[in-house]
Amino acid sequence: MSESGLNELRLDARLAELLPLRRTPAGIPVANCVLVHESKQMEAGLLRDASVELQAVAIGDLAGLLANAAPGMRVAVTGFLAAKSMRSRTPVLHLNKIEFLEGN
Repeated sequence: MSESGLNELRLDARLAELLPLRRTPAGIPVANCVLVHESKQMEAGLLRDASVELQAVAIGDLAGLLANAAPGMRVAVTGFLAAKSMRSRTPVLHLNKIEFLEGN
C-alpha cells in the first residue's frame, strides 16, 4: 500500500440531505450529508453538463459546523475520498474544509 499520494477533491455543491449529528463510541462528533453538484464543464473542447451526488462526512469540530447547516445551502468543500467501509467500496468524501457560500 502506498504511504501517501494525491487525494484531494474540491467541489461547489448544495447540501441535499443532512443526517442528525451522532457521536462515535469515543465521543467524537460525526455528521453525514449528501452533496449535489451541477455545472457545465469543458471536455475535449465541448461544453457538457456535469452532475454528481456524493456522500460526505465531517468529523470533530467540522461536524458541529456542518450540523448547524440546513438542506439546500450552497457550500464549497475540500476533502479526500475513501471507501465507505471494508465491505462497501462506495466512495465517501471526508471533509477537511467547509465554506458556506453567499446566497443561501
